[in-house]
Amino acid sequence: QVHLVESGGALVQPGGSLRLSCAASGIWFSLSDMGWFRQAPGKQRELVARIGRAYNTNYADSVKGRFTISRDNAKNTVYLQMNSLKPDDTAVYYCNTQKNGNDYWGQGTQVTVSS
Repeated sequence: QVHLVESGGALVQPGGSLRLSCAASGIWFSLSDMGWFRQAPGKQRELVARIGRAYNTNYADSVKGRFTISRDNAKNTVYLQMNSLKPDDTAVYYCNTQKNGNDYWGQGTQVTVSS
C-alpha cells in the first residue's frame, strides 16, 4: 500500500523560507517520479515541481529560481526547499507519485505566507 506523508508546513513571513518533506512507502522509491503540487483556496491543484528517477527536474514558472526539489533515495524522501516566499505561495502542498498507472497523494501540509 502506498503511503505519502508530508511535513514542514508552517506560517512564515514574506521573504522567508521553508523546507517540506515527503516520506514515501509502498513504492520502489528510487524508480519513482515524485512531485509536489499545491492547491490554494478556490483554485485548482497545480504542479509545483517534479523530480524523476534520474534526478531530472521541472518547475512551474511561478516558482523557478525560488524553489528546489530534491530526493534522498536512502531515506525514501523527497524535499521541497522554498525560498523568497510570497503570499501567493499560500496553499496546501501535496506530495504525489504514481504506481501501476494510479495517482497517489499525501494528506497535504499547509503553507501560509503572511506578515
